[in-house]
Amino acid sequence: MSSIKIKRINASLIKAISEVLMNKSRDEFLKSVTITDVDTANDLSYAKVYFTSLQNLNHDIQEKEMNEASSFIRYEVSQIIDLRQMPKLKFIYDESISYGTKIEKKLQEINERKS
Repeated sequence: MSSIKIKRINASLIKAISEVLMNKSRDEFLKSVTITDVDTANDLSYAKVYFTSLQNLNHDIQEKEMNEASSFIRYEVSQIIDLRQMPKLKFIYDESISYGTKIEKKLQEINERKS
């Protein structure tokens, strides 16, 4: 499948999953989740969904909660997006935002030492 089509599917999945979490979910944890990226396999068999959350829970617990809700989310997304095959969703906590914040703090410390 072309990479352009996969990119469009990824963008559609981000939008649809976010919509489901905000509008269809009753769980407060799910409402606090932000989808940062989706990486779909070329054969549409699965999709890695990267997320962050405002909750101060352990990342492993957050991943477990999201993966437990994946069948509900997958069903609701299939009602929004018309795909021949809806990929299985695997949720992965996105460490990149916290990593970027950590690097930014280090850079600020270095700049303060120079001044």
